[in-house]
Amino acid sequence: MAVSSRAASILLAVVASALTVTGVVIAATDTNPGGAGRDPLALNGYPPRSAQIALSVSTGQEYHVTAEVNVNFATNAVAAQVHVPLAFSNVGVNLLLVKKHLYVGLANLSTIAGSSWVSVGAPEPSLYGLALEMTKPDIGLISGFTSKTVTKSGYFTTYRFERDNTSLSMPSNFPLALPHRANVTFSITTGSQGELVATGFSVDTAHSHASIVAAITSYNQPAAISAPPADHVKALDPSLYSRLFGSSSVGAMLQPGAIASLGQVQLH
Repeated sequence: MAVSSRAASILLAVVASALTVTGVVIAATDTNPGGAGRDPLALNGYPPRSAQIALSVSTGQEYHVTAEVNVNFATNAVAAQVHVPLAFSNVGVNLLLVKKHLYVGLANLSTIAGSSWVSVGAPEPSLYGLALEMTKPDIGLISGFTSKTVTKSGYFTTYRFERDNTSLSMPSNFPLALPHRANVTFSITTGSQGELVATGFSVDTAHSHASIVAAITSYNQPAAISAPPADHVKALDPSLYSRLFGSSSVGAMLQPGAIASLGQVQLH
């Protein structure tokens, strides 16, 4: 159903910056609501200039990828430090999305690729449009789930939507192994003014679990993001993927085309 595509898009547009949220419409906000000064994420009705996000992608015990993401909505740029489990340790991968190029940097990359950064062409997202929709997502547009619960904690309100025994369909290049039928949960947390605070999407069966969770850690912090020096960058040969990440699903997920496919999961 279309709502699941919106949910996944909200999550992955932030980290991959290759998607724009679809179907979530900005609503009016009070520019001076009561208690605005107490909510640390309050936006006072103005779209954020930047956002700092903690991201987690997990498939249970198979792997658990985390990332700290810095998004500059004004310049359409993203910087992320991704922690990837490889073998018996975590590897830090630096990602930059600047002016239609995705730059990847990690330790010992010069030994493998002959440069400290590699780059590949990537679509440029409409991050300003995403900033507008993060200001106050319209919860009323979320439909297609069989149950909804609402909980409040301090300044924050969490909406949890669930649907059991749902049929899932994924594109052929989808990088995560998901069951064909599962219980699906989508959650979204908003602040005192309705601003986006966190969102999550998970699928569960009796024997498996997969989830994507994004939490806003701050809005409007400095986000000066630029491309690496040109003499430190080498165009990425697709064959380098296997040399960098082996045949792991983590490596598959870091490919731009595969990341974009995360927004194409459909519920039936």
